[in-house]
Amino acid sequence: MLTTSAKLPHHPTVTLRPAAEAYDYEFFRSRLAEPSLLVDAVAVCVFRAPLLAVPVGGPRRGGYMSFDLLTLATATRILLAERPGFPDLRIRWSPYRDTCHTVEWGDPAPDRRDDAVLGRFYGYSDAAIARFTQRHHQTPSSALFDRSPTAPQLAEEGPPSERTSAMCAHNPPCPTAQAPDGEAARPRTAWAGGLK
Repeated sequence: MLTTSAKLPHHPTVTLRPAAEAYDYEFFRSRLAEPSLLVDAVAVCVFRAPLLAVPVGGPRRGGYMSFDLLTLATATRILLAERPGFPDLRIRWSPYRDTCHTVEWGDPAPDRRDDAVLGRFYGYSDAAIARFTQRHHQTPSSALFDRSPTAPQLAEEGPPSERTSAMCAHNPPCPTAQAPDGEAARPRTAWAGGLK
């Protein structure tokens, strides 16, 4: 049974659990182009809330998770470094106090404003990408909107997604934490709401 933990002094423990224990396991299984990637996936558990970390492979070239505390991001990076499928692990510090830090792996995400390009980068199926882009049309003004990828959602963007991360406790929830596995919330895209 997989159980690995990292505890930094005076901070909550981050543990890795079997992927099937993640709250969002079925969410990913139904949307990935290659669900077989879940064999090497793990549930990252912070505050008793396991969320899936999906490795790179096949069409999936990168991933990330978001955390409100840098110590949690650091502990997660340490644990994922021991797992296959999580190359080039790095932490992106948020320069803003009200947004999340991210642990990223794989290739850097493309600096694109095209949700379909980002969906393919993160390994989602064509059907999942089509469903998402049909619901989240970009207008020229929204495509040019420039802000931090982890900035809080603005009121005019509508209600937050039902998917929020226990690892990112901002109120309103951090858009990065709302994305499919805490990823794809890049500036100027609608991916912040996640694939539905």
